[in-house]
Parts: sequence; structure tokens; C-alpha cells
Amino acid sequence: MMKQNDPKNQKKKTFLRIPTFPGGKDAYQQFIKDNVVYPEQALSNKVEGSVYLVYTVNNIGEIMDVEVTKGIGFGCDEEAIRVIRLMKYDPARNRGVKMTVEMKTRINFKLPEVSVNKEQSEIQLNYSSTIPQKLESPEPKSQAVYNYSINLGSE
Repeated sequence: MMKQNDPKNQKKKTFLRIPTFPGGKDAYQQFIKDNVVYPEQALSNKVEGSVYLVYTVNNIGEIMDVEVTKGIGFGCDEEAIRVIRLMKYDPARNRGVKMTVEMKTRINFKLPEVSVNKEQSEIQLNYSSTIPQKLESPEPKSQAVYNYSINLGSE
């Protein structure tokens, strides 16, 4: 009886190993998150989007030839290149075969939810309450409204 090729039981064969980021995909994403500094020019112009990059990892895990394939400008492209150049990959062991690998990635720039003024911050709280009245009373319900402003800053 001949063995049938069962796609479920086939192992993926890789002949050459490629360099990997230490800690895997989650560590890679955390590295990007920890090191990206949103450019002031992009913040002031409210620019957000994705920067697509291509870069080369050599046989000892160093980053070379970083290029933006699709950028958004306003300093985001330069920041993405800077962060990619900070990375260091684990070198691949290929029985003496030295190889460079081209990698592609995307770095997302999303504006922060709340922009805080460094000199002075203000928190506002609005509170309203309805006081229930007796059902027999023809008077409308009374309502109390409270407004609070808290200023935080160096004065």
C-alpha cells in the first residue's frame, strides 16, 4: 500500500534559516512601541497613518539599507527609519552559509487620545441630579446641577 500525501501531516520544510528578532513577534512589537517617538511636526499637523519599510538583515543580525516604500511624511518616515536602525536580530545559523535577508514591516502612527498641555491641565466634572418628588405633587421635579473645574499646573 502506498502512502498518500496528507496535507495535514506534512511538515513545513525550511532549508535556510532567517534571522529572528529576540523574543519573537510580541517582543518586536513591544520594541517598536517603546522606541517610537511621535514627531512634533506630525502632532501639530494631526498626521497619522502607516509607514511601510524594507530593510536588510545581514548574517550577524545587523540592520542595513533601510528604505521607506510608502511614507506619510511630517517626520514619521525619518522616525520609522531611526527605530528600525536601533534593532538587532539574532543571527541565523546556516552551516557556514552567510546570507542577508530582506525584511518588510509597517510602523503605525496613531495620534494620542488626549493631548495634554504641559503648562496647565484642566479637568472638568459636570454632575446633575434629579430629586424625586411625591407623585401627588403638581410641582415639576427639581434638579440640582453642579459644575467643578480643577486646574493643575505650576502657579
